[in-house]
Amino acid sequence: MKNVTLRQLKIFEAVARHLSFSRAAEELHLTQPAVSMQVQALEDQAGLPLTEQSGKKVRLTAAGEELARQARRIAEQLREAGEALSALKGVEAGRLKIGVVSTAKYFAPSLLAEYRRRHPGVELQLTVNNRGTIVRHLAENDIDLAIMGTPPAEFETVAKVFAEHPLVFIAAPGHPFAGKRRIEPQQLADETLLIREPGSGTRGALERFLEQHAVTTGATMELGSNETIKQAVMAGLGLSFISEHTIGMERAVGRLVALNVRDTPVKRQWRLVYRTDKRLMPAATAFVQFMDSEGSRLIEAQVGGEEPAAMTAAPKSARAAGRRSG
Repeated sequence: MKNVTLRQLKIFEAVARHLSFSRAAEELHLTQPAVSMQVQALEDQAGLPLTEQSGKKVRLTAAGEELARQARRIAEQLREAGEALSALKGVEAGRLKIGVVSTAKYFAPSLLAEYRRRHPGVELQLTVNNRGTIVRHLAENDIDLAIMGTPPAEFETVAKVFAEHPLVFIAAPGHPFAGKRRIEPQQLADETLLIREPGSGTRGALERFLEQHAVTTGATMELGSNETIKQAVMAGLGLSFISEHTIGMERAVGRLVALNVRDTPVKRQWRLVYRTDKRLMPAATAFVQFMDSEGSRLIEAQVGGEEPAAMTAAPKSARAAGRRSG
């Protein structure tokens, strides 16, 4: 029955439900001969009689009962599909996969929680990793959107700026630089710098800053996460260059200080990135719009220690399964 049409099944389902060709025709706004012709076409495809008629009474054969059952199942599946698509149009459902570079993990969960408070039917999946891994996920279409600083150059993307991203040099409060009003970049040459792994956006920004100021560093120590770097700086192992968005708590309690190095903070931008050829579903489109209108405000409120009123009602979890940054 590979040539059966949905129209034929709809007509036959109406006949089976009413057990009447005339009532089916009335419901579907067709003529009775048109209904009879479509049922006959179905019987020809099935190779079996589907109805029996005695006078004005219509009965279904065993084959007709089975086909009517299947027609109702198909009609139900089409109805469910229609409801699902309508829900997606209204951003009431769907799945949104977001990748976040590890530096953004300090504010991304709060943003996702607020987004999900507004769209509770959307299922969110959050992946946190270093920039290189997030770029690979984006290239392989494993994620819909990425929150990062510099968009990848390996393939074409749309990159929408949604917030400023300041980077600063940090030290332990007891470091000699901690009380200085102005530090020249060249003074960093004799310091041990704690740096992120290759592929990190923060490391790339540091390397560009040092190159622009003709600074040749001495000793460096490579560490794999912002948390490890902060602990090492607090322990006095050296200085580091890090996102100001990652040190709010440590600065508030006096465990870390941001140094007044000339030409810092280095102002970068947070971007929401997706492939140019990516067809965004309504949930993703709504997230892009949400970040454009609310991202900067919510980040600044969180970094500044203020909890936006709208976020107090946000769920504790955004159904986000994240991977710890390496």
